[in-house]
Amino acid sequence: GSVSTLGSEPINGGRMAAAGAGVSSPVCILVLGMAGSGKTALVQRLTAYLHSKNSPPYVINLDPAVHELPFPANIDIRDTVKYKEVMKQYGLGPNGGIVTSLNLFATRFDQVMKFIEKRQNASQYVLIDTPGQIEVFTWSASGTIITEALASSFPCLVVYVMDTSRSTSPVTFMSNMLYACSILYKTKLPFIVAMNKTDIIDHSFAVEWMQDFEVFQDALNQEASYASNLTRSMSLVLDEFYSSLKVVGVSAVQGTGMEEFFEQVSSAVDEYEREYRPEYERLREKMERAESQRQREQLERLQKDMGPVPMENSPAGSGSTAESESGPSALILTRGTLEEEDETVESDTDDVDHQGEKGCDACGHLVAEGLW
Repeated sequence: GSVSTLGSEPINGGRMAAAGAGVSSPVCILVLGMAGSGKTALVQRLTAYLHSKNSPPYVINLDPAVHELPFPANIDIRDTVKYKEVMKQYGLGPNGGIVTSLNLFATRFDQVMKFIEKRQNASQYVLIDTPGQIEVFTWSASGTIITEALASSFPCLVVYVMDTSRSTSPVTFMSNMLYACSILYKTKLPFIVAMNKTDIIDHSFAVEWMQDFEVFQDALNQEASYASNLTRSMSLVLDEFYSSLKVVGVSAVQGTGMEEFFEQVSSAVDEYEREYRPEYERLREKMERAESQRQREQLERLQKDMGPVPMENSPAGSGSTAESESGPSALILTRGTLEEEDETVESDTDDVDHQGEKGCDACGHLVAEGLW
């Protein structure tokens, strides 16, 4: 049967609460965060939790440099692109290798979308683990392509994983919040801040800083530096940002906070359906109209270039209505077909072969996995 998105109730008794009738698309959860914040550990915990509720997620790993995954991935970028081979063949460092690997993978992301569509009745959630270096995904072209492709087809939200134990300093906390704010406005998607590692330190201090401006100022007053003065000014700017931010404390190690996390996910899905989906549909319709207009203009130019065809002088006679209606299209199609046959070798496959000449080892598994 059809699978509905999570409603306002938490997961209960191994079943997902339905948000509304007729919604069957899986919810895509993009997990972002600074290096060492616990993104992969959180994805592992979410995967285990959903399996325990008889709702196995569809898991995608986008980190080509990870040595071992602590969870089973349905799609793994490492099966498609060999990170070390990319570094070697293109003469890149670690970060450049990750960016290039992600770019190569993004060129075939339409096929990943097809896999997700096939599994949408079996999996209610799609968990996407991103590279450890956050800027690789958030500020690269491939990250934007992947995010927009997902958000234009499925309910999509961003989970920003924050290391609570490293954010006890007001200046560090503000740096984290600034980065979260920049990602929110870059992706334009529902946003959840998951304050991880609550098994080390409770996240209540951070929530209080966000809710009470005076308490945060008191904490800043204990530090006398240029950074603290800058942070004091920035905290005024981010006050509006805090008011609409969804925050939840979780522990990837102990598994606490999972129910609250999925309640926030439910709220974010409602927000997507209410505010973000209409905007994405408007943008998609605008693009479709622009493409249709471009095709019409090309056809008009073509007809203008060909001019009127004197069908009465044709050998078959002057009274053929079918010929006059078809005009020059038959001739164009014939010529196009012949030229297409001659140029078959120089088409798309040439690009793939060319890529293969330089990166055949790096992308050797693309054909085997059906992603190239």
